[in-house]
Amino acid sequence: MLELRRLRLLSELHERGTIAAVADALRFTPSAVSQQLAMLEREAGVKLIEKAGRGVRLTDPGLVLAEHANALLQRAALAEADLAAAANEIAGRGRVAAFQSAAFKLALPAIDRLRTTAPRLRCELVEAEPEVALPMLALGDLDVVIGDEWDHHTWRLSDALTRYPLLRDPLMLVGSDRPLRELKDAHWAAGHPGMSWEESLRGVCREHGGFEPDIRHRSNDANVALALAARGLATTLLPRLVLPDDLPATPVPSSRTIYAVIRTTDEQRPSTRALLAAIRDQLPGS
Repeated sequence: MLELRRLRLLSELHERGTIAAVADALRFTPSAVSQQLAMLEREAGVKLIEKAGRGVRLTDPGLVLAEHANALLQRAALAEADLAAAANEIAGRGRVAAFQSAAFKLALPAIDRLRTTAPRLRCELVEAEPEVALPMLALGDLDVVIGDEWDHHTWRLSDALTRYPLLRDPLMLVGSDRPLRELKDAHWAAGHPGMSWEESLRGVCREHGGFEPDIRHRSNDANVALALAARGLATTLLPRLVLPDDLPATPVPSSRTIYAVIRTTDEQRPSTRALLAAIRDQLPGS
């Protein structure tokens, strides 16, 4: 009998390409992944992996089994969700990941509410950016991800995931009362290269200001950018959700969408539905 957890490793190797990438995604050591795949080969009775240069690749039988593994894993997840729905009980674990401001404004109060409305649901919160959290969700390590998608930095979700838009969060100019088009010579604060915030700031400055921003300061913590702006050391663009209510700021023609993402197979799971409902109840105007 083939073991589902080992089939998951084979499926991940097919998707990610290297044992190191699988180990990093699943928080295993590379040697542990290799050992589990070797055990799967013994269970299957055929060679599933072969060396290719400095790495490995799936053999033809390995490719066949990886395709079946994807289907089996999805069926197993669907069976678990159907069982939970049949029991109609909000219990078990509810693992939520959210980026920093959404953790404070949405996830934390939602979990606080569920402590009363669903006392048998063990809620767990992880602060994580979508870049980290979405792969964890797809792998089954989380149940709900609160993420954001910026106008100049979009995501392509796996077909195994379903996204629910929650709200539009406008971007605000902080640290200057001049129009954006007059800020070519300003010093800017943004996130690290490749992050949504940094790419969106660059996109807005190019599209609506006509210049490439001089980014002098970098941190993925919005509070650092706010402190720099408060001291007159930098200008920045930040979503309204992260700003204090009394902070002067000017809207720019860009925004981000905040959304919740779940595995499609969990749409009818009572615990997942309860988590989504509690998160929606924290939205402005709810």
